[in-house]
Amino acid sequence: MACLALKSAAILMIRLVKNSILIAMVAMVGCRGRHMELGLPFINKPDFTPEWIDANTAAYKNIHTIPAFSFTDQNGETVTEATVAGKIYVADFIFTRCGSICPKMTDNMGMIQAAFKTDKDVMLLSHSVTPDMDSVPVLKKYAAAKGVIDGKWHLLTGNKDEIYTLAKKQYFAGDTVGYYQTGNEFLHTENFILVDRHRRIRGVYNGTLLVEMGRLIEDINMLKKEDD
Repeated sequence: MACLALKSAAILMIRLVKNSILIAMVAMVGCRGRHMELGLPFINKPDFTPEWIDANTAAYKNIHTIPAFSFTDQNGETVTEATVAGKIYVADFIFTRCGSICPKMTDNMGMIQAAFKTDKDVMLLSHSVTPDMDSVPVLKKYAAAKGVIDGKWHLLTGNKDEIYTLAKKQYFAGDTVGYYQTGNEFLHTENFILVDRHRRIRGVYNGTLLVEMGRLIEDINMLKKEDD
């Protein structure tokens, strides 16, 4: 009898847990649905707080924007803000010798490339955080191994200080959320940053998680529908 009672209690607990998970998932979908009606938010601060800003307000003119930049890609070509002008793009920060999170991030970025392979409005920028070691030939070899499509996905190298400053100060890509990291701390972040046609940050995603790629693809498609 005692065993039967324990078994019944266990079954009841499992059902309660399943119901709780289902309720939480429904709530999350509901929240995302309401946000989708408003469009994607803007990310203006390093704590990644989402903000929905009306285009008719003064705040709209002061939305955080990625500034001018200049780096070199795997083909020795210069990539600047002009390269992504009018484009939606996803940025991340990796290095070719990384044996932890970077391989998974690169595989997942490859999924984004595949999803928008023929879409000229979408680009990918992967910045090396060890540019002294990731030279153009190294990036070229890495690109070939990872199926990188030239012109669609740029693997970038350049001045380390410029890459780190852009990453930490502008993309808010420091390892600690909400903290700029002003020193020479090694940059090792799993974040994918979604940037719109006006170089404004519209979303941040865990680049190691497959489920996040689905959300990112969905959000890119939402951005494609924006008029401004």
